[in-house]
Amino acid sequence: MTQKVAVLGTGKIGEALLSGMIRGGWPPADLLVTARRPERAEELRTRYGVTPVTNAEAAKTADTLILTVKPQDMGTLLDELVGQVPADRLIISGAAGIPTSFFEERLAPGTPVVRVMTNTPALVDEAMSVISGGSHATADHLAHAEEIFGSVGKTLRVPENQQDACTALSGSGPAYFFYLVEAMTDAGILLGLPRDKAHDLIVQSAIGAATMLRDSGEHPVKLRENVTSPAGTTINAIRELENHGVRAALIAALEAARDRSRELASGKKD
Repeated sequence: MTQKVAVLGTGKIGEALLSGMIRGGWPPADLLVTARRPERAEELRTRYGVTPVTNAEAAKTADTLILTVKPQDMGTLLDELVGQVPADRLIISGAAGIPTSFFEERLAPGTPVVRVMTNTPALVDEAMSVISGGSHATADHLAHAEEIFGSVGKTLRVPENQQDACTALSGSGPAYFFYLVEAMTDAGILLGLPRDKAHDLIVQSAIGAATMLRDSGEHPVKLRENVTSPAGTTINAIRELENHGVRAALIAALEAARDRSRELASGKKD
């Protein structure tokens, strides 16, 4: 952990990563940050003891550059970095939809690039980060990315051609669960429960179900069947979900998210 790491465009995910790295043992003195607003950079310095720099300074100073700006802003950021980044720097991109070739074509020949899709549970150290290497990334580069993102959750290596699917499933995934909890809370209110009690019931049920999925080793169908007794309440609810096409709607939603990830890669903004 003697290498300097710079987080460029330090928003919520970038800050969560910084915080996790510090808890994981990275000295704040080895962490650099850039931010669009000077007051934001100063806030990060005060909170974590890290060093605010410009994007150009980060490119010249850090061994690893983690680019956490929005996909639509990545081209502008790279315009700033062109000619500033030596070929021995590791570039880690956290932008949905943008392939490693996008960076390799714009930076010095041979620059190693690693693509990472993480998600917002990084804020509570429960992220799922999916990692793919570009054409110049070595096993050591991938291991270094895993070490960084492992500080805020789990990591998984996949071929880059699976990244758009992972973005749809995991990168956007927390929003689907929040949406489901929101709908179930409304249903609880309709059934006569106060909002706070409906919320607590659903959230704890979700935590328990997720823990069982993670720790039991059972297939989700088996776990669902264990709750579903003949002619009982659960099977009636499942029947209504199937009648309303919830499974098909989820598949269509994930396909739409995957397609949008591909559009972002092509530069389409709206």
